[in-house]
Amino acid sequence: MVDTNLQQNSGHDELESERKQQLKAFDDTQAGVKGLVDAQVSKVPQIFIIPDEDIPCKTSSPSSSTHVQIPVIDLKFEHLQEDVVARKDIVEKIRVASETCGFFQVVNHGIPKEILDEMIEGVRRFHEQPHDVKKEYYTRDFSRKVIFGSNFDLYQSKVANWRDSLFFVMSPQSPNPQELPSVCREITFSYSEHVQKLGVTLLELLSEALGLKSKHLEEMECCKGHSVLGHYYPACPEPHRTIGTIEHSDPDFFTILLQDHIGGLQVLYQNQWIHVKPVEGALVVNLGDILQLISNDKFKSAKHRVLANHVGPRISVACFFSTHLQPFDHVYGPIKELLSEGMHPLYNETTVRDYVLHYITKGLGIGISALQDFRR
Repeated sequence: MVDTNLQQNSGHDELESERKQQLKAFDDTQAGVKGLVDAQVSKVPQIFIIPDEDIPCKTSSPSSSTHVQIPVIDLKFEHLQEDVVARKDIVEKIRVASETCGFFQVVNHGIPKEILDEMIEGVRRFHEQPHDVKKEYYTRDFSRKVIFGSNFDLYQSKVANWRDSLFFVMSPQSPNPQELPSVCREITFSYSEHVQKLGVTLLELLSEALGLKSKHLEEMECCKGHSVLGHYYPACPEPHRTIGTIEHSDPDFFTILLQDHIGGLQVLYQNQWIHVKPVEGALVVNLGDILQLISNDKFKSAKHRVLANHVGPRISVACFFSTHLQPFDHVYGPIKELLSEGMHPLYNETTVRDYVLHYITKGLGIGISALQDFRR
């Protein structure tokens, strides 16, 4: 029995050593997943293959995409401040979505469609540049304000995701314009300004949905910082064997997501994977772990994922409202105004930075939310 155990341990160690070598070899190319596609791979490399039990077709309900829809909310942005009746209705719709699935889409949000389209194209232009141009930005130094990479948790996660990413820290201290790639510089700053304004408005509505004064979450500095992440999901030769982005929740206050027409985003709701179908001109809003923590579980941070696809590239742009990359020491815990004798704090206090560091250390796709480690 001892000899058998030793053999098993030795075999596991060999497999783990081989996997680490494969990860490093992929990382060293600095070409990302698109580099594999450009090399015309016909099979998904081993580091991207997900276990059979995690294959999306085996974890999806066949009825999920037809019977449940993520709500699409008309923000009536131009009239939101003066139309009291409409605002009350919008707040109620946001409350219901936030308390149930933690996901909703918004239209008439104030950002012109040409800005949305150009932001998608800007991300495309960057990722489709020659490798020699892109690799200038390739790094695993997460203190930088501009980062090109593939899988931030490449060495922590159990499986690599079929996607590359371009990351910008935009607020509260924006980068020097010359730090951004020229092919997407102007649109990134423009989109960032628009999405920051929308973020402030959403925080007001979320505050009111919690029964708080409209400026409550803003005064807690929930929109003090934001970053922009441009994902590029190349067409995959074996989409049934891998995943675009493995299931996870976001470690921020909330995320505003711009996605193209291809689709593939799913959210876990009532143990079913629900397709978040692209809506022309819409933005997806999903709540993050920190908002669930400070709302004391009143609002939900839902798990979501992105499927790999034969069709591509799929492009999306996520704007994360978070301060983890800034030297802020603001401590967050359940909001006192939401507590009562019958509702005690469910979470320990933490800074956003400490929470995100813990989240990154765990990596994506571990099955258990990092938020659970902060429960009392």
